[in-house]
Amino acid sequence: MTDAGQALAALVGAGSDPAATAAIFNDHRSAIDRVIGLVFTHVSADLIEAEVPVGPQLLQPYGLVHGGVYATIVETLASTGAALSAMTRGQSTVGLENTTSFLQGTRGGTLRARATPLHRGRRTQVWSVEIRDDGGRVVSSGHVRMLCLEGGAAIAGESLALRQGGE
Repeated sequence: MTDAGQALAALVGAGSDPAATAAIFNDHRSAIDRVIGLVFTHVSADLIEAEVPVGPQLLQPYGLVHGGVYATIVETLASTGAALSAMTRGQSTVGLENTTSFLQGTRGGTLRARATPLHRGRRTQVWSVEIRDDGGRVVSSGHVRMLCLEGGAAIAGESLALRQGGE
């Protein structure tokens, strides 16, 4: 595990303030999370929350939020939760399956997402995510199944390691 991974795992494991931890994660968001405007609001071992403001850049030609935005939110929150859990064991995680369902159309406002673990094993994890609109309606939901890899495991020819600043 990288020094950054150890520091993040220790931070969350120490039971620190979830809002303060979210601020650290916001400083290290991936490029796609920055593009869609995703901001973490709560990061703890058992709950990941984030918000995404809906703007014209997130809409498909019919004026509705693009399905890829929902899938990205689901992937990001589930991956964050799974990674935090795995880091405490010196592991990394990669996604195996993302199933995202679109339940209600959304044209504006702020999307609020919440991820919780369904299963946290040593080899795999499954996280559930709900995304709600300003009216509190569930507009999308999903599950992500993650594979837990031992430290130093290689994917696509390189060892997995956190990159600085979401590079």
